[in-house]
This record gives sequence, structure tokens and C-alpha cells, in this order.
Amino acid sequence: MIEQIYWEQLRSPQLKSLADANAIVVVPVGSIEQHGPHLPVKVDALLATEVARRAALKVQTHQPILVTPTVWCGLAEHHMDFCGTLTLDFETFHALLRNLCRSIRHHGFRRIFLLNGHGGNIAALNVICSELVRELDGLRVVSGTYWTLPEVAEKFAEILEVQQNVRHAGEAETSMMLALEPELVDQSILNQADGTPEIPFYGSGVSRWVSFKEVSANGVIGSPSVATAAKGELLLEVASEGIAGVLQDPELWQNIIK
Repeated sequence: MIEQIYWEQLRSPQLKSLADANAIVVVPVGSIEQHGPHLPVKVDALLATEVARRAALKVQTHQPILVTPTVWCGLAEHHMDFCGTLTLDFETFHALLRNLCRSIRHHGFRRIFLLNGHGGNIAALNVICSELVRELDGLRVVSGTYWTLPEVAEKFAEILEVQQNVRHAGEAETSMMLALEPELVDQSILNQADGTPEIPFYGSGVSRWVSFKEVSANGVIGSPSVATAAKGELLLEVASEGIAGVLQDPELWQNIIK
């Protein structure tokens, strides 16, 4: 059965009807970058896509919603010292999202949620959203990173054993990959794949750009050795429930001052 949430699977008249119904358009945004010796480079793109899918299925019984094809390449310059990483510069990333949102707005859609799955995209998405809202009249463009929602972060901490939240290629991401595509995880080396326990200055309110190779010799932050598929399924459900709740919050799409 085709899930009627995917932009690319629908016909033009169907999309026009959804625009007329003021459907929310979710644009998953990820990255293609190294994820240690045990995970494939598509982790961020895949997880953003899956959280978007699950969230949309939860929302569609209450209001019209669509999920576009994933923006699979983001800002990953800090991972370029590891083979396999692909990256855009800010100008290209900005132009790509601007043109996608402009196209969506042109067809009558007024609500866009950029669902992010890569930490390196967060700051840029905040800037891009603020510019697009001013540029494209009548459009609401919102960005959100699934693991940074307070209610999601709190529940993630309860599920995870070693890490409090998502860290690069660690317990959380490895668990979610084991739940989704275990055949792409090199489980034979998980016990040897643990990396740097934490990124210096992370969450401290200060920012400093460094190559990821300076932070972690193997490209991992945390403990993939304790990852399980059961944890991964719980994490995906919590993340998608959190995003679904945000999408259905009417205040997200309204003027702050009425």
C-alpha cells in the first residue's frame, strides 16, 4: 500500500488539492558524512527521512501533510578529513533550500517544516528560515532538529544507557540504524568502535570550529558498543511523536501578536 504522504508519489491534481487544504509540507534535511567505522555515510539523511515519515503518518489523521524527497547533502565540512563525506558550502545550501521553498510556495502551500537530522545544519537553517519568511510573502518556514526538542531530549535520556542524547555515530544513532537497516551496520566491530566520550564545549554556549578528526580519531562520539535495535525503535517513536506534536501545535503557524 502506498503511503499517501510522499510528494513525489502524488499526481499534480492531488498536490493542488492538498495545497488548497493548507497541508503542512515537511522537508527532511540530512547529510552524507562519515559515521565511524561501523555505520554507513547516509545515517543523518536516513534518520531525518524516517522521523519525517513516522511523524507525518501520526499527523495525517488530523490534518493534511506531505513529505518531500530528502535534502540529503548538507554542511559537513568538519567531517571532510574522513573519506566518504560530501558537503555543500553555505551559499549553495541556502540557494538549494530557498529554491525548494520558493517552488513549494509557488504552488500554494503556506506551511513548511524543515526537519533536520544533522547537527552541522542547525545554525544555517535558523538563518535560512528567517530570511525565507521575510522574502516569501505569506509563508511560514520553521526548522527543527528532532533530538533537540525538550520533551524528546528528556525521553532520550531515559532510554539511553551511556549518553544523554544523540551524539555522532554513538549509542543513539547506532541503535536507530540497528532498528532500521541492521544489514548496513558492521556489528562485528561495535565493541571496538567507541570513540571520544564527549565533544569539548558541546552545549556550553560557546562555538569553535574544528575538524572532527581533532575531536575523535575514529569519527565517533560516545558508545556504539551498547547500542541495540530495541533502543533504536523506542528512540524513533519518541522522536516522531515529538515532531508530530510540534507540527500540530497551532501556535507554530500563527502570528505571535494577533
